[in-house]
Amino acid sequence: MRQQQRNICSKLNGATGSTGGTEATTPAADNKTASNLSGTVKVDGSSTVFPITEAAAEEFQIANPGVQVTVGVSGTGGGFKKFAAGETDISNASRPIKEKEAAAAKEKGIDFVEIPVAYDGISVVVSKENSFVDKLTVDELKKIWEPDSKVKTWKDVRPEWPAEEIKLYGPGTDSGTFEYFTEAIVGEAKKSRPDYTASEDDNVLVQGIAGDKNSLGYFGYAYFEENADKLKLVPIDNGDGNAVTPTFDTIKDGTYKPLARPIFIYANKKSLEKPEVKEFVKFYLENAPELVKSVFYVPLTDDKYKESLAKIQ
Repeated sequence: MRQQQRNICSKLNGATGSTGGTEATTPAADNKTASNLSGTVKVDGSSTVFPITEAAAEEFQIANPGVQVTVGVSGTGGGFKKFAAGETDISNASRPIKEKEAAAAKEKGIDFVEIPVAYDGISVVVSKENSFVDKLTVDELKKIWEPDSKVKTWKDVRPEWPAEEIKLYGPGTDSGTFEYFTEAIVGEAKKSRPDYTASEDDNVLVQGIAGDKNSLGYFGYAYFEENADKLKLVPIDNGDGNAVTPTFDTIKDGTYKPLARPIFIYANKKSLEKPEVKEFVKFYLENAPELVKSVFYVPLTDDKYKESLAKIQ
């Protein structure tokens, strides 16, 4: 994950940067913020949103070296637990907050602002060594991933495919990506076969899939783009006979169905009263189009970011 962080900084700066150190030459780093700011900003949650928030944190700390921004990864659900307990200022989320999670926060006196930051397309991937998977339908994905799945080999999916055991990889149960995928593909959130390699760290999934020619897995689009030399995208047919590959354009225009979705950060309103937190969120939103694209996600419209800025003023 630290390697990916360095890659992000390199894309933004044109050279490798370090937290609070290297001078940046991008519009994000040139943006004027209060240079005398100090304090800490604590963020946790989704591994999918992590690359965007980490890029924002790196650039913000270059402009504001007196502020420490920590970004953890415990999955969307895990992040909301910490957020509701008042342990974090901001929660990364690859799905909207649930009623019970919002109620848990309210019980602790925590009010919050929901801020969409980008669009993502959950990417279904196989190893580069896989030469036979040309596409998958939603029905085939359901057959593979449903709780009572009888699929053990690729031949169980299509008779012309080899009788080789499928090795499955996916996010852990605290992941918003896991919840979104299971609802979109299986038909009910958090319903999935249990016999797969699970991790809240998408880099672990990347390594597992890349190293196994009979693997299949899913995670956020940015993690595929960072590892396109090791992985192969699987086009998805949602039932209309047209298999669509996730790309910047198909995620943005919604044709990558049903796995395109918005992703979010949630800010504690009380935390926003602290100058360092408010300035970080402002910085994040003002520079979101560049930051989002730099880590291979799809930006929202400028109006959407302005709406969110208005919420925190």
